[in-house]
Amino acid sequence: MPRALITGVTGQDGMYLSRLLLSKGYEVFGLVRGQNNPKLDVIRAWAPEVRVVTGDLLDQSSLLRALDVARPDEVYNLGAISFVAYSWDNAQLTSQVTGLGVLNMLEAIRLYAHDDASKVRFYQASSSEMFGRVQEVPQRETTLLWPRSPYGVAKVYGHYMTINYRESYGMHASSGILFNHESPLRGPEFVTRKISRAVARISLGLQDRVSLGNLDAKRDWGFAGDYVDAMWRMLQQDEASDYVVSTGETHPVREYLDIAFNHVGISDWEKHVHQDPQFLRPAEVDLLIGDSAKAREQLGWTPSVSFKHLVEMMVDADLDREKPNVK
Repeated sequence: MPRALITGVTGQDGMYLSRLLLSKGYEVFGLVRGQNNPKLDVIRAWAPEVRVVTGDLLDQSSLLRALDVARPDEVYNLGAISFVAYSWDNAQLTSQVTGLGVLNMLEAIRLYAHDDASKVRFYQASSSEMFGRVQEVPQRETTLLWPRSPYGVAKVYGHYMTINYRESYGMHASSGILFNHESPLRGPEFVTRKISRAVARISLGLQDRVSLGNLDAKRDWGFAGDYVDAMWRMLQQDEASDYVVSTGETHPVREYLDIAFNHVGISDWEKHVHQDPQFLRPAEVDLLIGDSAKAREQLGWTPSVSFKHLVEMMVDADLDREKPNVK
């Protein structure tokens, strides 16, 4: 039975990945920071077979202990402070967790593996936010990185450190440069979930409007359940490498609003949406669209959920959550 350790197991990707690995016969361990973590009950309900181990990406000794307990064949490093807007307010903490946390895990694996550097296969969750001020369209593995947020900068550090450990020590270390991927499990602070939740509540008469930032920002949005499959496929390859994971389509926030509101029978959504300057980024990333040809050709990976289906899936999930609140 293969064994896997997932950091960030209580997040959207960690939850989908844990179920995927369990379905493939893995023994899955999830790294959780703090014994009283409020998300513990969530992961236990979602995937009760996951064995929880405590640890902190900022504490390398705790990572070594976690590796000794889990004895993993594969480590998926999904743990990070991943909300871009938060990273401007807490740039140092974001840099430590999202950037240096990668180094701590890589070094812990190197020490744990002793003389067999490829003993543990490593996946790093890189991000399309690394492209930032995009230097070519679409973006691919060779595109120059130009991050536009502390989060993006931290992800670049982790990305290059993963490459460095692969080249320096012969580790089987791969990075997935994942473009935006969403699901009903997405946190409510992210714009897609913020919209789907607001649309559900507006249609049920529980609120009147939602405040958003840049409605013209364009993103390459896919389904998180598809993207964790690409992560797993990377670690099944004989040689480690880096892969862009994306749909190859770009959609503005306005189109997300069109689909979401139309799904609940509201065609004129402008009166329900307020553009608030406080939600504008200090440095915006205007256009992200990925070229995932390498992942499709080498991994045999293809996305299965369309943008329209993704939006409607999220709205339906929030309708189910909010209906009990209707009096």
